[in-house]
Amino acid sequence: MNRFQANICLILVTFCWSAEVIITACVPEDVVPFALTSITSLIGGCLLWFLFRGRIKKCIEAQSKKQILYCFGLSALNCVYNVLFMTGWKYFDVSSGAFLICFTAVVMPFVLIVRRESVDKKTWLSSALIFCGVLCAIAGVVIRGQMPGLILIIIGCAMRVVFTCMLNKYVKEYDPVVISTFISLFVGVIAFVLWSVIQHNTFGAIEWEGTTIASLAVYSYFIIAFAQTVNIFAQRRTTVSNATVIYSVEIVFSIILGAVVPSMLIDPVKVTPRIILGLIFVVVGNLVEIADFGKKKRLSEPSTGGEAV
Repeated sequence: MNRFQANICLILVTFCWSAEVIITACVPEDVVPFALTSITSLIGGCLLWFLFRGRIKKCIEAQSKKQILYCFGLSALNCVYNVLFMTGWKYFDVSSGAFLICFTAVVMPFVLIVRRESVDKKTWLSSALIFCGVLCAIAGVVIRGQMPGLILIIIGCAMRVVFTCMLNKYVKEYDPVVISTFISLFVGVIAFVLWSVIQHNTFGAIEWEGTTIASLAVYSYFIIAFAQTVNIFAQRRTTVSNATVIYSVEIVFSIILGAVVPSMLIDPVKVTPRIILGLIFVVVGNLVEIADFGKKKRLSEPSTGGEAV
């Protein structure tokens, strides 16, 4: 896989992730964020283990078990930022909530500087353009009562960048399937512990209606098992800045889905000139970051001790 192919995979991942805000909006209020995270992560992790159990066992035997500890650290970050997102989204409609996730690309250069990593000029320009896009979409829309949600989402975005930095490093050393499986399982366990603290009857507190079950099933497969694993494979051939900026394309797909999804599921997104201008800024910001990534050069796959993909 070369960088161009990795970018295609990341765009596919953002398409899957774009449904996250919509799926979350379909989940009833009685399903708290920790419950949603726990149930979907455990199902996704178990699905990956069932499908790749042979490969996973071989990788664990061939490599240091230290990778499991790394996965636990990644899981803790993943769990926290996902819960922050889910909690923050409750304050906004679909379009505003989706646009705010683009703050990941905005805070990314600052997080990299704190980590003493270099940031290219085009990355700064790309982040600035995406920031302008977010401002265009939410200026005059976000009110004082929504500030707690905004703060939670921005903190979640910063933690997501830290997660991406760590993931980008570890995935070059260890098997992506193993990482994805253990991240899912650990996230599920961590979230379940926190869920049981705030809601003692856990599964009994959920009204298991058709919409709830369908939402959890779709989330478990497309967001957790499929998109997360493809994202981790793509991380091998891309950089933190490249991946983070491409993640912002998620807003384009989210707005399209939000506009066409039936009103019986969510409040339809009204595509206004302000939103269109915001999307244009985001797309241009992406082009600035990845314009020179169409090279044909193929890099050798790092050895992970597992089976070939």
